[in-house]
Amino acid sequence: MAKIIRKKFVRRTQATRKKSVFDKESPQEHRLQKVLAAAGIGSRRQCETLIEQGRVEVDDTVAKLGQTVDPGRCEIRVDGQRLRTSQPVYVALFKPKGVLCTNRDQQGRVRAVDLLPQSLGRLFPIGRLDRDSEGLLLLTNDGALSERLAHPRYGVAKVYRVQVAGEVISETLSTLRKGVHLAEGFAKVADVEIKGRHKQSTILDLTLTEGMNREVRRLLARLGHKVLTLIRIAIGPVKLGKLGPGEWRHLTPQEVQRLYDI
Repeated sequence: MAKIIRKKFVRRTQATRKKSVFDKESPQEHRLQKVLAAAGIGSRRQCETLIEQGRVEVDDTVAKLGQTVDPGRCEIRVDGQRLRTSQPVYVALFKPKGVLCTNRDQQGRVRAVDLLPQSLGRLFPIGRLDRDSEGLLLLTNDGALSERLAHPRYGVAKVYRVQVAGEVISETLSTLRKGVHLAEGFAKVADVEIKGRHKQSTILDLTLTEGMNREVRRLLARLGHKVLTLIRIAIGPVKLGKLGPGEWRHLTPQEVQRLYDI
């Protein structure tokens, strides 16, 4: 009996030792790319690239990928600029048509971040809406959440209200659900519903869980329907609601938690 107990203890100790070697983060220390992402520098992968390029310094020493830091004690600089940690901010914005989702535009065009007060700090969009589309866009300085929602394996549902030219018939709805081949691969909608009909157009609600570039427009064009207007009305549990073009609001704590729970 004593030998059995000892074997269990040894196995448990070895497992603990392996875990501690694999995960070197102490309660005060975190992987550098995680700290950078949480400060709004970019996604964790983007931050890893910055470190690999030698653009990040910790206490005046070029950082190495995988090292851990205590953000409360270390001085961290990115491209020579000192990192300022801040409280996480989560915003829902009605992106108007013609506004860009990028944080950098050499042509000086209006960006989504330009519609928000500077007092919110440096934010970046979670995902994209193309220039000709409008509707719900989430912005944050929480790189961890941004990376999570952008990752394909989580399949975050996004709902679009689309007006298309022509009459959409039941066979078209069936094909959208079954899917069609695009350049990047097979694409389909998770759900589609007709919300209204006009003389020369149809209103649809489409739900997608994938993230191909201009996917809605390309899917419908493949089936012979030009998109006239496209508004994203929901991302997971977050709804566009009564926001008007250019208006924004803070997400509630419940919405943030539900996004993390996806």
